[in-house]
Amino acid sequence: MPASDFRALPLSVIDFASVRPGQTVGEGLQDSVALAQKAEELGYERVWYSEHHNMPSIASSAPAVLMAHIAAQTSTIRLGSGGVMLPNHSPIVIAEQFGTLAELHPGRIDLGLGRAPGTDPQTLRALRREPSAAETFPDDVRELQAFLGDSPSDMARTRGIVAVPGRGTKVPLYILGSSLFGAQLAAAYGLPYAFASHFAPDALKQASAVYRERFQPSEQLSEPYMIAAVNVVADDDAARAEQELHWYRRQRVRLMAGRGRNFTDEELDMVMESAGGQQILHMISYTACGDGATVRDYLTEFAHRAGADELMIAPIGSSPERAHGSLEVLRRAWSD
Repeated sequence: MPASDFRALPLSVIDFASVRPGQTVGEGLQDSVALAQKAEELGYERVWYSEHHNMPSIASSAPAVLMAHIAAQTSTIRLGSGGVMLPNHSPIVIAEQFGTLAELHPGRIDLGLGRAPGTDPQTLRALRREPSAAETFPDDVRELQAFLGDSPSDMARTRGIVAVPGRGTKVPLYILGSSLFGAQLAAAYGLPYAFASHFAPDALKQASAVYRERFQPSEQLSEPYMIAAVNVVADDDAARAEQELHWYRRQRVRLMAGRGRNFTDEELDMVMESAGGQQILHMISYTACGDGATVRDYLTEFAHRAGADELMIAPIGSSPERAHGSLEVLRRAWSD
């Protein structure tokens, strides 16, 4: 992407509804409201929420409920799931949930779909999910499309069934992924594709190439459209941004390697240097850090490398104010 073209690239936000140390879940959810309001004020395209379960530091286990609350406290920004883990649910229930959102907030709702469980094996059983549920993901996407479409479907599983709310809303679907499977499915169905490069960097370029090479136009989309996610910590003071990134790297290893254990600082240093710690840090390889100009240049090159039509920003911050600051600094730099 030529440097002169970066301003045309839409910027969006992925929010994990984080519950920071010392916070209640309710306080974490209020932070998500404030983040969406800030993103709307700054002119970001959309905010997405991911479905996770049994993760004490993430409160977005019910994206549709969270979206309804935030949509009522914003007015223009698009809101979506990033994503709903469809094998955890029946397609008609998701059609009714997101159809309800679309009727209440027309033109503002996205439905991103993933096939991973978004949790651990024990919680998967608590969700009543069959281990083989992911195998029917392509058919479930088609079933969901049928429920959201204008006309009754002739699919065997949907014949004679109407999703109300749902039918006729045509809530736009996005396929989420971190491997070639999602790229191939999005291309075959003619749907936009969102790659989780903020925590799964390895297959980004290959998945982008496969998606574009194999894309088949559809009623929803005539040309391929790819979103790539990336971590951002931006501050007018580059040294302060580096301090925030240092905090985030340690916090991520602490959460993922500790599994509830409280490491001392010395123990955490050793874990971070271990093979396991380095693998955790590798997951956030795509991270822009620095002042506005530095972050803007990184993201411009990243978008070119990823073949992205839109960037989804995961704002890093040890406090809500720091996360808001990253969005503000980036937005100003994007407009300069």
